[in-house]
Amino acid sequence: MLAIAAAWIVPLLLIGGFALDRVIVASLTRNFDGQLNYALTAMIASAEIEAGGEVYFSRPLGDQRFSEPYSGLYWQVSAPGLEPFPSRSLWDRRLRTDFDKPDTRPHAYTSDEFAGEPLRVVERDAVIPNSQVRWRFQVAQSTADLDEQIAELRRIVIWSLTVLGVGLLMLIALQATYGLWPLRRVSRAIAAIRSGGRKRIPTDFPPEIAPLVVEMNELLDYNEQQAEAARMHAGNLAHALKTPMSVLANEARAGAPDLAAAVLRETELMRRHVDHHLARARALGRRADVGARAAVWPSLEALQRAISRIHADRSVVIDITGDREATFRGEKQDLEEMVGNLLDNAAKYGGGRVFATVRRDGRWLEIQVEDDGPGIAPRDRERLFERGARLDTGKPGTGLGLAIVRDVAEICGGRVELAASDDLGGLCVTLTLPAAG
Repeated sequence: MLAIAAAWIVPLLLIGGFALDRVIVASLTRNFDGQLNYALTAMIASAEIEAGGEVYFSRPLGDQRFSEPYSGLYWQVSAPGLEPFPSRSLWDRRLRTDFDKPDTRPHAYTSDEFAGEPLRVVERDAVIPNSQVRWRFQVAQSTADLDEQIAELRRIVIWSLTVLGVGLLMLIALQATYGLWPLRRVSRAIAAIRSGGRKRIPTDFPPEIAPLVVEMNELLDYNEQQAEAARMHAGNLAHALKTPMSVLANEARAGAPDLAAAVLRETELMRRHVDHHLARARALGRRADVGARAAVWPSLEALQRAISRIHADRSVVIDITGDREATFRGEKQDLEEMVGNLLDNAAKYGGGRVFATVRRDGRWLEIQVEDDGPGIAPRDRERLFERGARLDTGKPGTGLGLAIVRDVAEICGGRVELAASDDLGGLCVTLTLPAAG
C-alpha cells in the first residue's frame, strides 16, 4: 500500500511542483518586464531632439540607478548610422542593437552580452517629434535580483512539497496500520481457534470488518455441522453393517446349510448400505459446485434403456415425456442416482408400465415417476423413506432406494413427495429439484 501510494503521490507532487515553478517564474518575469516597460514608456514620452540632433529627456527618469555607473539598470537610445545615446550607468559599455528587426511594440528578451551580468532587455522603436529618424529605445536591467527571488521561491516550493509528500506518506502509513489492525486481531483469533483456545472469532470489530467475521464464524459453524454429519454417517454406516455382519457370524458358527445364500443376501444388504452412504458423501462433496448443470432428458433416456434391459424378463415399458430442455442445477451423477432409484422401484414393484414426466415450474424442476402397481396407502407412505423399510418383502431389495433419493434431494435443495397416480393407478413419486436458469 505504501509503495503504491508513493508511486502515485511522488509523480503527482513532481508534476505539481514543476507546474508551480513555471507559474512562479512566469509571474516574476512578467512583473519584472512590467517595471522595465514602465520605464521604457516614460523614456519615449519624455524624449525630444535638441538643435544639434542629440536626444534628451524633457523630464528626468525617476530611478537614480540610471545615473550610477554599472548600477545594473540601463537605458539607451539608438538609430541606424548614428552614435547611440546611453545612460550614465552604462559608462563605457553599449547595448547591442539589431536594427534589421523592427520592434513597433515592446519586446522583452534575455541577453548575455555583458560578461558575468545577464540582462533582461525591453526595447521598442519610436519616432521623436521633430525628427524623421526611427529611434530604438532600450531599457535593460541585471537579472540578479530576479534570479535570487526565483531561487528563494523554488527553495520554499521544494521544501513545502517535500514536507507535504512525507506527511501524506506518513498519514497513509498510519491509516494502513490502523485500518489493518483489526485483520491482525482476526489472524490472532484464528490462531487461537486452531490451538483450541477459542471456538469462535469475537464480533467486536469495526463495521468494515464485521461482515468478514460473521462469514468466518458461519464457515466455522458449517464445518462443525459437516464434521458432525460425517460422524453421524459413520455411526449410521457402522450400525447398518453391524447387523448383517452379526447374522453372517452366527450363521457361520451354527454351520447353517444355506450359508452361501445368507452370505449373498447379507453382503448385498451391506453393499446397498455402503452405496447409500457413498451417495450422500458424493452429494455433500459436490454441493459446493454452484456452477454444476445437468441436462435431464439425456439422463432419462439413458436410464430408460438401462432399466428396460435389467427388467427385460418382465417386459417393463418406460415412457418419458415433458420438457426436453429442462436442466438440473447440480451434478449429473446425483440426478441419475435419484431418478434411477425411482425408475427402478417403479419397474420392480409396478405392473410393467412406468411413466416419467419432466416439468419446469419457475426456478423448480419436477420429475414425476408413475407406475401401474397396487399403490401405497397414505398412512404407509412416510414409512417408506425410512432406511430398510419395505412393504413388499416378496421382491428382492434392501429398502434403501427412497431413503437415498430423499437424502440426496435434500442435500441438493429439493424434496420428494408420494401420491397416487391418476393415470396408471399406482404410486406417483414427485421429485422436485432446483432448475438451472
